[in-house]
Amino acid sequence: MLADCVATRLEAARAVVLRTLERGDRVYGLTTGLGAAVDTSLDADAIPAFQARAIRARAVGVGEPLSTVEVRAMLAARLVAICHGASGLTPALAQTIAAMLNAGVHPIVRRIGSLGEADLSPLAQAFLPLIGEGEAEFRGVILPGGEALAAAGIALPLLGPKDGLALLNANAQSVGLAALAVDAMGKALDAGITAGALSLEAFRANLSPLDPDLSALRGMPGHGVGVDRLRQLLDGSDLWKPDAGRRLQDPISFRCLAPVAGHATRAVAAARQTVDAELASAPDSPAVMVARDLLLSGVNFDTTELALTFEAAVLALSHLAATSAARIVKLMNAGMSDLPRFLTRHGGSHSGFATTQKTAAALEAEIRHLALPLGAMTLHVADGVEDYAPMTPAIVEKTHAIAKRLTRLAAIELVVAAEAVDLRGAIRLGRGTAAAHRFVRGHVTRLDDDRPMGREYEALALAIEAGELMLADMATGEGPAP
Repeated sequence: MLADCVATRLEAARAVVLRTLERGDRVYGLTTGLGAAVDTSLDADAIPAFQARAIRARAVGVGEPLSTVEVRAMLAARLVAICHGASGLTPALAQTIAAMLNAGVHPIVRRIGSLGEADLSPLAQAFLPLIGEGEAEFRGVILPGGEALAAAGIALPLLGPKDGLALLNANAQSVGLAALAVDAMGKALDAGITAGALSLEAFRANLSPLDPDLSALRGMPGHGVGVDRLRQLLDGSDLWKPDAGRRLQDPISFRCLAPVAGHATRAVAAARQTVDAELASAPDSPAVMVARDLLLSGVNFDTTELALTFEAAVLALSHLAATSAARIVKLMNAGMSDLPRFLTRHGGSHSGFATTQKTAAALEAEIRHLALPLGAMTLHVADGVEDYAPMTPAIVEKTHAIAKRLTRLAAIELVVAAEAVDLRGAIRLGRGTAAAHRFVRGHVTRLDDDRPMGREYEALALAIEAGELMLADMATGEGPAP
């Protein structure tokens, strides 16, 4: 159920829409066509049928369907935005969307079709069931949209003036899926930094670059964030003892972990803040300005800031991935680590982690490729009226793909670093790195005889995605920085 205050807001906004219609004001999408058809005035008797037609005509998505979780995120994002009271839609429609979420009616939405200046195509597909069309999954069965609603006991709503546009003219695919992606980024980032810290332990790295006076001398905020996080993870480690590091100068992938990880932390935090701001905003256009008793066209559906903060975040994560892959290889290099080649105690008769390097290299290469900026739309559409778009849905999609790959790269580094730690023998880990080592060993036993490790890396990655590593961090009081 929606709160009473929401109903009050929706009713006040709807009253403005109806008064505007009575006055005969010319308003985009209320008394005119959409897009390039803004120059077409709608007769009063054409307005009701126009609502369903607007939805039907924009359901042009192709490709793989969104997952159930993604569809729910999109519906939830649209409902949250509607509840701000700027859409002016018939209040009963908000209750219908809430009922779909509560009952588990999940429209089939194909993921390709939006450019990021209002997610018209995915939202049209999501709301086809409201006009008795499209398809939806209910209790594991895909049904025609109207039948799915009926099976859930949800009546088809009546669409009134502006309802078609109010349902569609928003950025709910971009924002809903961005919320899922930023959560995945946060877990991947935490795993990547924790894996890097465990590699510092395994390599017996020189920790002088983590001196807080050095980072203060630098004065770069990301550098300081990285130093603080790594010092938390390594608190209590015997690496802090004088001359505990094996080398005076470690490879850069170890030495520069703090600034790389710190900047990535700040970049992901900026992406999260942008998602939070989007969820707290009203993206509708025209928006209902209740206090001024009018509808005002705007561009609150634009998602350029979301797109660009995500682009910055994934570039930062790609740098973290590059250092991770380098550390994995260095830990297996006997000349670099002073450990058995490929971390096997059995010499050349066993492969150890040798071929794991190829998986790590493949993951890093895909992350680096996906992190290349997509850029703005260059093809003008809608008779040239729509001549710019930030391509946000595609950016959000590649962000989630990067997060999944970085999580698997981090899982590999955690396993490799844990094996290297065990080969070192009697060393004392920091509180955070010890928790990470226990987390790994709770899922992956030591590598003695060669065995298929891919499934174990994947299982560990799934545990990271489920939040288990973060819980292990928090149990030590060394949780990730906000």
